[in-house]
Order: sequence, then C-alpha cells, then structure tokens
Amino acid sequence: MAAPAAAETGDLSAYLKARAADAAGRPDLAAASYAKVLAASPADPVVAIRAYREALKAGDMPLATRAAAVLGRAGVAPADAALLPLAEAARQGDTKAASAAISTLATGPLVVLAPSLYAWVAHAEGRDPEPSLATAAKDPVANRFAAETRTLIAAAPTRQPLAIGVSRLLTRLASDLAAGEPSPLSIALTQAALRADPRYDGARVLLADALARTEIVDRALIVLDEIGPKSPSAAAAAAARIDILANADRDGEALAAAKNRVDQPGAGAADWQRYADLLLTTGNPADAATYYQRVIAADADTGGSWAAWLQYGGALDQAGRWPEARDALEKAVARGPAQPLALNYLGFAQVEHGDDIPAALKLLERATRLDPTNASITDSLGWAYHLSGNTARALPLLETAAQAEPTNAEIADHLGDAYWSVGRHYEARYAWRAALLTAEPSDTARLTAKITNGLPPNARR
Repeated sequence: MAAPAAAETGDLSAYLKARAADAAGRPDLAAASYAKVLAASPADPVVAIRAYREALKAGDMPLATRAAAVLGRAGVAPADAALLPLAEAARQGDTKAASAAISTLATGPLVVLAPSLYAWVAHAEGRDPEPSLATAAKDPVANRFAAETRTLIAAAPTRQPLAIGVSRLLTRLASDLAAGEPSPLSIALTQAALRADPRYDGARVLLADALARTEIVDRALIVLDEIGPKSPSAAAAAAARIDILANADRDGEALAAAKNRVDQPGAGAADWQRYADLLLTTGNPADAATYYQRVIAADADTGGSWAAWLQYGGALDQAGRWPEARDALEKAVARGPAQPLALNYLGFAQVEHGDDIPAALKLLERATRLDPTNASITDSLGWAYHLSGNTARALPLLETAAQAEPTNAEIADHLGDAYWSVGRHYEARYAWRAALLTAEPSDTARLTAKITNGLPPNARR
C-alpha cells in the first residue's frame, strides 16, 4: 500500500519507520511512529487502522483508543474497536457506558457476546441477569457463552465488579480463537480483557500466545514477564514461554527455560514431559529418557499410559539402549494393544534391529488392520516384508505408501531399495532421487552414493 497523501510532507519519514518496524515485528517502535503520523494526519483512516493494530500489539491503549475514534468518525471502524469503550466502562464500573458499548458491539460479528455482557451488567446493577441470557437461546454460539455465564454468575459474589465478568468473557472467546489461525481479534480481545481487569494474568498468557503466533515473539515474552511467580497463572506462563521459544526455533533459550522450570520445587509431570520433548527434538535422547521415566513414575495409579511408555521407549531406542527400549515398547503395546502407533513403533524397531522379524510382522500387520490408511504404518509393513525376503509382497505396500506421502524421504528410500533388489534399477534411482529432495542432511551422502553406485552388496534386503 502506498503512503497516504497526508504523509507526503514532514511525517513521511515517521510513516516509513512505522512500516519498517511493523515488518520487523517491533510493534513498540511501529506504534510510536504511527502516533506521530496520526498526529499530523488526524483524519486519515489509512494511518488510523495501522496505528490501531500496532497500538494493540504494543499495548499502547491511548493510541489504540485515539485511532479507533478516527476510524469511527470515518465509518470504517473494525468490529473489535467497540471492545475498547466496553473495557474502559467495565474498568470504571460504569454500567450505563458499558450498555452503550454493548449495543454497538451487537451490530457486528461479536453479537454472540451481547447476551452474556448484558447479563454481567444486570448482575453488577443488582438486577436479574436471566432475561438477558434468555435472548441467546436461538444462536448456538451465543447460547454456549450464555450457559457458561449463567454458571459463573451463580457462583459470583453479589454485585461482583463488572470488570471481572467482562474480562473473563472476552478471555473465554480469545481462548476459543487460540485453537485456530492467528488473528487480530485475539489480540484485541485479550487487550480489552486486560484493560477491564489489569490483574487478570490468564488474559496475559493468551495475549502472549496470540502475539507469538503472529511472529511478535519478543513482545510476547515481555507480556509474560509481567506475570509474577506467585500468580495463579505462573505455571501457565512458564509453559507458554517454553512453547513460544521452541516454536520460534530459539532452542537454547527454550531448553534453558524448561530446565529452570523442572528445577523448581513445584515441578511436576507436565514440566518433565515438556522438557523431555525438547531434549528429544534437540538431539539428547538419553537425558530425555530420564525425564520420560519420571513422568511414568509419577503416574502411581496406572504405572504409566501406553503413550508415556512409547515415548520412553523411543528415547531409549534413539539413545542406543535397545534392550531397555524393547522392554519399554512392549509395555506400551501391553497397555495399548489396539494403538497402531505403539504397534508400529515396536514392530518397526524390531525390524531395524533385526530382532524377531516374524513377531515384528505380526505387530505391523495388526497395526495395518487398525489403521490401513496410515502411510508410515504401510511403509513399515512393506519394509518388514522386504527384509524378510518377501519383496514381491512388499512392493505394492511401499508403492502405496510413497503415493500417499510423496515427500517422505524414508518411504522413498525404502522403495528404492526394494526396486533395486528385484532389478528395477531405473525406478530405484528415481525413488532415491525423490528421497534426496527432502532428506535430512545426514542422509544426503548415503543417498547420493546409492544413486551413483546402486545398492551396496552388503545392504540389508
């Protein structure tokens, strides 16, 4: 988008700085520059919408409010702009202003919140909230929020501050949105929730998540820093920090944060699980196994789920401790005899270690019956048939798996080996070249050698 006409004089530099900061994921700098541009172009909606969005990301609520007013006067305010006056009215306990804000909100897509918001206003004024909640009956989404609000109001003290009810409701919708694609609405909802009740750290955790999912990682971490160690949301904030860092490929920081968490006196199974997962994905399966073992030991009631034993066994296997891994994987299968993942892992691992191929085939055949469309399981069974000398039976399975997942390097590699072993050398090289396109760097030399020289004479087949 070109710079607005009003920015063609003295404020052009500020506009360009704002756009650059926006692109760099620095909403604090972007908001500061947009504030200068908006001051010079106070009626420009192009500037105002950018200022509004960046101000919400940066937590600059005065700028967000000012920009929203410009958008409102121009008749182009986004639906979530009505959240700001609602939050301010709730913060002040002004039920009249809150009702006016709700009426504006009810003209747009956030109308599903209106019955519950009006109910909180009624509760704050000492009136019966049920008539307001009853208006949600015809809309399933509004009715779901109303049902939850009915329960919360029933448990709330008499005349609970309006700010608490509004903050919790906005956060509830933001929580629903967290499962989908990142959107500006998530940020607007959580910022409004915090404007209404600045003490509600549950909204901060969701705000940090929303910022991080729009790649504003540093700002997300700053938001989490605002949550104290004694907050009810402290554990959730610690978990969110680790996840945000890991998803941003800042593995060293994520590991350090996870290690710090597991060293705390109150650490539990969820913390050990998270740390073990990180250790495994960053190439330290031996230490990961130690923490997966803690997760199992903490489950005194069942002695560990099939999934916990599967992860423990997988870490042991990757750490080169196959006898222990096999024992753990057998426990996973015993606890989950109908779980294709457990059956497949144990069966494939036995094949790879040359350990009781007939038993491995039975496991993989059972896994295939349970999940016949899973390409990885189909590949495992085909590979097991090939290694047991039945390549004729293996090839249709390997071809099916490769067609289902054409970018899976391991499947293509297996298919190439099977083709070569029956003399179909051209097709083998084609499969290996396909594998090379998506292979891990550690596998490229091996695949290149096979493409050049064919399958080594001593290769497993």
